[in-house]
Amino acid sequence: MNEEISGSIEMNTEIHTPDIAGMSEEQLPIPQHKLHGWTHFAGMYAAEHVAATEFVIGATFVALGARTTDILLGLLIGNILAVLSWLLITAPIAVETRLSLFTYLHKIAGGSMTKLYNGANVVIFTVISAAMITVSSTAVRFLFDIPAQLNWFPTDPWFVVIVLGVGAIVVLVAMYGFEALSDFSGICAPWLFVMFISGAFVLLPALAESVLGHTGLNGWSDFMRIGDQSIWTGANAQGEPGIGLLEVIGFAWTANAITHFGLIDMALLRYAKKKSYGLCTGAGMLFGHYIAWIAAGIMGAGAAILLKTSITALDPGDVAYHALGLSGFVIVIVAGWTTANSNLYRAGLAAQAIFREHSRQQATLAVGIVTVIVACFPFVFSKILPLLTYAGLLVVPVGAIVFAEHVLFPRIGLTRYWVTYRKLGHSTPAVASWGAGLVFGFGLNALDVISFYYLFVPTWIFTIVVYTVLAKKHGAAQRYPQEEAASRAFDMKVKAFQEEQASAQRMPVKDNSAFSKWLRAASLTSLAIAMLLACNTLFFSQDMAAYEANREIFYDAGFACTLVYFAAAYWAMRRQKALAETREPEQPALLCE
Repeated sequence: MNEEISGSIEMNTEIHTPDIAGMSEEQLPIPQHKLHGWTHFAGMYAAEHVAATEFVIGATFVALGARTTDILLGLLIGNILAVLSWLLITAPIAVETRLSLFTYLHKIAGGSMTKLYNGANVVIFTVISAAMITVSSTAVRFLFDIPAQLNWFPTDPWFVVIVLGVGAIVVLVAMYGFEALSDFSGICAPWLFVMFISGAFVLLPALAESVLGHTGLNGWSDFMRIGDQSIWTGANAQGEPGIGLLEVIGFAWTANAITHFGLIDMALLRYAKKKSYGLCTGAGMLFGHYIAWIAAGIMGAGAAILLKTSITALDPGDVAYHALGLSGFVIVIVAGWTTANSNLYRAGLAAQAIFREHSRQQATLAVGIVTVIVACFPFVFSKILPLLTYAGLLVVPVGAIVFAEHVLFPRIGLTRYWVTYRKLGHSTPAVASWGAGLVFGFGLNALDVISFYYLFVPTWIFTIVVYTVLAKKHGAAQRYPQEEAASRAFDMKVKAFQEEQASAQRMPVKDNSAFSKWLRAASLTSLAIAMLLACNTLFFSQDMAAYEANREIFYDAGFACTLVYFAAAYWAMRRQKALAETREPEQPALLCE
């Protein structure tokens, strides 16, 4: 997620403030001239959902004892369900309102509920940031020959020193340099995608030698045999039967429940020209959460074969290095670092929205200190699957409240925005429904009624019912004709104001200079070379001697390609931004998505 998600947390005035020019942009619907095309969202979701967490999650499926068929089919079904959740739930509300969840929640539930929700976001984003700092630290600890940290607590004081060092950089960037890092992270997605596939290709011959007795794969049946016998074996780390198809589907669906059922991604999709752009989330789900998770599982199993150990004895640093060489250090550090920074930035904004007497930098520093301390304990990344699931369960009831208000109320004769129309600063139905949803969801988990991967679905439905009943009793069943008329008049003023702004809007431009084209070509060529070298390792290693030689070539040349890619891509990006900053509004420009 980017800065615009997090910035939506900051709200200072009521939506009916007459001075539109003095209002924060986050309190107003997104104007037409700031909407984006589908390519923008496809690229954005691809960048966000191919990250360092994929190493952890992919290896975790192996350790949990999933079977090959369950992984290939279950991840496909689960990620398609996630895409449909964005398409059918999040995108329609976002496009119809053009508001972020935080602004919409303030309209229907008041300031008290928003503060509670911001508090929940502080906890969630802090834990995710801590997990990413720990993941980045696993690569740095590998450089200094510090043992892998596999317990819930740190076992080596030098690992703590590394976490503190990596964490300090993350905190400082989140405080002062997030915009530059956000720009840089946007160019990482193509490289990450190539590296995940390359890592799987590089380690498949080692797995083939272990299972088949030769380094080559003669077809799909060979891959399935390798998967069944050495990767997704159906037995967990304790040798017991592992998770099945339903659990795999459930996790793939619930991994992003916080953003689709929980409606966090209203802040992104409010910029979409059409509701159908919810399908663009497939760029992240099917490439990141499908291909990358499978590739990470292959890399984890392959690294375990090379090191003659169990995958549970490896951390992301081990896996990435033996799959990608020096590029493995880069992928773990960069992917973990960028993800940690964006989440810590959001946590700081959420904290500042609660403690308004402090600046965002002060709030980020305070949250960052706690985050770094938590990151010293490796359980935060080793337990990322249940942590993500419970984080979704925590915020899904809020998404249910918004869904009920926006989608159901008009259909059953109740009034949207009744809390704002009654000028209430506190919504008892919203707070009570959220609390009831949490009790219901975590209660189901305690009773072990259904798999905890699916808890968000009945919790969402239950909260919708509770909120609808309570809201009807507290004022949603009444009519507010004068207030609704005033709201429509205000919306017309906002539209006129934004149309006036659009006339002075600087048009986006694309740098089509020869040198910038050369830089983009160099970056793409470097990725193509890295991919070809990985294919050479997979398809042209006749025996282990040839395999080891080809693997070393990939390690060395692949790292050189990594350096060329980032240098060329970052340079091209800086030239693009410089051109956009100097172009005058009246000059002709090429539109770019």
